[in-house]
Amino acid sequence: MTETVKIIVGLGNPGPEYERTRHNAGEWYVRELAQRYNAQLKLDSKYFGFTGLIQINGQDVRLLIPTTFMNRSGQAIAALAQFYKIPAEEILIAHDELDIPPGIAKLKRGGGHGGHNGLRDSISRLANNRDFLRLRIGIGHPGSKEKVTGHVLGKAPQAEQELIDAAIDEAVRCTEVWFRDGYTKAVSRLHSFKA
Repeated sequence: MTETVKIIVGLGNPGPEYERTRHNAGEWYVRELAQRYNAQLKLDSKYFGFTGLIQINGQDVRLLIPTTFMNRSGQAIAALAQFYKIPAEEILIAHDELDIPPGIAKLKRGGGHGGHNGLRDSISRLANNRDFLRLRIGIGHPGSKEKVTGHVLGKAPQAEQELIDAAIDEAVRCTEVWFRDGYTKAVSRLHSFKA
């Protein structure tokens, strides 16, 4: 199976008060990709988000950062995917992941939402198709369920932020490897990385 990707989505919450919060790690990855390829992300109301177009190894890839709140992320993803007739299997959604420590990012296909509201909404708006790819960016777990909301909506201390940024940087490099040398190579490189 070829792991083709036509849309890369970075999940986050809109507005300056959320910009540097852990929940926006997916958005940071897409912004970093856009920067790497000198792409402008433009606000496009018909897709409920910022969109851009980059070419990785000669392939067109649409970038999307929803401007809806996290729990309505799927609205933007479904709008873009339907317009360009792109199936869920060719979408990569980058998001923050509590179950992975900072400094690590992992790729996977399919699965549940694991309590992540952005993934929950994306699954439901993609007609319950869970077969999209995910880039899971580790933000660590605060230790107890009660602290999760404050953790994801809080800013990481500098040392922790540097680990997250390093994992995102490596994820961007591995995205290039993916488009050049294939998914398996990208996964084995990304999964052996630890900031």
